[in-house]
Amino acid sequence: MKKGKNYTESAKLVDRSKLYDSDEALGLVCQMAKAKFDETVEVHVRLGVDSRHADQQVRGAIVLPNGTGKSVKILAFVKGDNIQAAEAAGADFVGGAELVAKIQNENWFDYDVVVATPDMMGVVGRLGKVLGPKGLMPNPKAGTVSPNIAQAIQELKAGKIEYRLDKTNIIHCPIGKVSFGTEKLQENFDTLLGAIVKAKPAAAKGQYIRSCVVASTMGPGVKINGAKLM
Repeated sequence: MKKGKNYTESAKLVDRSKLYDSDEALGLVCQMAKAKFDETVEVHVRLGVDSRHADQQVRGAIVLPNGTGKSVKILAFVKGDNIQAAEAAGADFVGGAELVAKIQNENWFDYDVVVATPDMMGVVGRLGKVLGPKGLMPNPKAGTVSPNIAQAIQELKAGKIEYRLDKTNIIHCPIGKVSFGTEKLQENFDTLLGAIVKAKPAAAKGQYIRSCVVASTMGPGVKINGAKLM
């Protein structure tokens, strides 16, 4: 696939044979972002685990100190007193079985994150085949199933992100916007990588972080020295 002029020019600034320190890499990513919108900066971490094995899964959630720069729309499945709590915490859509029907009948996906209280999972479970493939199914490990629904919503609004392995054993996560600048991106990067290292499965053998790349939405990737991250 042919790359655009801006990408080609930016790629010349990256030494493909070099492993950069994270602050230098993030500075380069900000320097190379040429799009007319505020590009998202993403981290891609390849781990030395096998996601096909249950005891080598790496998954969790972390609140980034500087947020993601993106406002998230939250759908909350709750009932009783939790309806008012969810609304007060800032959920964009609040309800129960009627929202399940709306998703099933109207193919409705005008939200970014789905949260639920444990007593609603029986209802939400009907949407497993719909929400699961989109990565939207509430999960306790991601903090999206919680008895304290107000806290869960507030953390998501503040910049909580989920990290999880894909089928190729890579974690892909946003850590903010180019406009954040290197310092804030570095703080978010350190928080995410710290969580991933802490989540290392006992069954993982050999080198845990195989590679780490940062890139903006439209820019080339920059390789980070993974050995310095452990």
